[in-house]
Amino acid sequence: MLNIFEREEFVARYRIETPEPLERVAEVIAGEQSSGTFLKLSAETEDLKQRSRARVVSVAPLDDAAQPTLASAAMARKGRTGVSHRGEIEIAFPVANVGANLTTLMATLCGNLYELGEVTGLRLLDVDLPPTYAERFPGPQFGVKGTRAFAGVHDRPIIGTIIKPSIGLTPEQTAELVDTLCAADIDFLKDDELIADPPYAPFEARLSAVMPVLKKHADRLGRMPMYAINISGTIEEMRRRHDQVLALGGTCVMVSVNWTGHSGVEDLRRHSQLPIHGHRNGWGALTRCPELGMDFKAYQKIWRLAGVDQLHVNGLRSKFWEPDHSVIASARACLAPWAGLSPVMPVFSSGQWASQAPDMFAMLGSTDLMHLAGGGIIGHPQGPAAGVRSMREAWEAAVAGIPLAEYARRQPALAAALEAFGGSE
Repeated sequence: MLNIFEREEFVARYRIETPEPLERVAEVIAGEQSSGTFLKLSAETEDLKQRSRARVVSVAPLDDAAQPTLASAAMARKGRTGVSHRGEIEIAFPVANVGANLTTLMATLCGNLYELGEVTGLRLLDVDLPPTYAERFPGPQFGVKGTRAFAGVHDRPIIGTIIKPSIGLTPEQTAELVDTLCAADIDFLKDDELIADPPYAPFEARLSAVMPVLKKHADRLGRMPMYAINISGTIEEMRRRHDQVLALGGTCVMVSVNWTGHSGVEDLRRHSQLPIHGHRNGWGALTRCPELGMDFKAYQKIWRLAGVDQLHVNGLRSKFWEPDHSVIASARACLAPWAGLSPVMPVFSSGQWASQAPDMFAMLGSTDLMHLAGGGIIGHPQGPAAGVRSMREAWEAAVAGIPLAEYARRQPALAAALEAFGGSE
């Protein structure tokens, strides 16, 4: 996208709160995140400004706040402790300021903004990159289509579960549980984020125990059950672990994206020959305060640039704080076309079982998703195989527009799930 300066730009949208005039603070942000500082410098010539200074695209006022959300010693020193103004602003940054550098992109989008004294609240709402800029980043290698190809599951949700207990199982016990779940015709399994390479179940021992089980069931099923084994660690460890998974015939790797970091995930993506399952644990710290952090819409775009193929979005009626409309908005964001990059497979989990399928389909309008259930599968009163069947039957009913109770009259597994878990929502 070119502008009056005839330079390529990317645009960020923020919601800000400040005791100062919104227009002034928008200019402060534009200057702070590009060529400016708190003093006028002789080196910041008009030519340099036209090439490098960010520009304010728009300022849209919102309702004021009676009190500031966050304290600011800088504003207190000025006696600005009363009403705080709120508004949405758009800032355009020159692409040439950053280049294809995800770390610097994040420093530009978020950098010192949250520390600015003029700001008593700031949230990154969205970011848009021109396709010619976005294509310089890795992006998803497999996305939705590639994930389905590796899993061998088409035209319906990928049904999966999480290995539980989350920690404490030996490699042999993990393999036994995987055997039970694969015998139930599960599509997808994943490690818990709390296990990667602990002394009681080292990564290599766990991988060596699990892979023969997966291969045994692949011969029976005609497809390899997808296991997202947690390879989180240093860049060298993740590369090595990825290669071990690949060599043994695995079809997915998982990383805790927030703690592995943008550079770590980007490096893994450039090295990887397998889909990357992005676990967002810790996400609440970045988003739960509505006047701080960032929206998932922006968050998933950054991880899409880094190259994840699957990304967690929470679940409907889950055990976590997030309301259902926010969960669905996150899934829509993952699936939405953006800057020429492949969509990311949204992963629904947390307190899930068959009952959520109709609402999920009605609200999302797609079956391009992973639906992961722990207790809803493993804790099914008729066993894990019936748990898997109940999930698939619920999705059959949802897509056909048949109420679950009606469909369950001919489906014993779904009927048992509704009877056992019906009061748990």
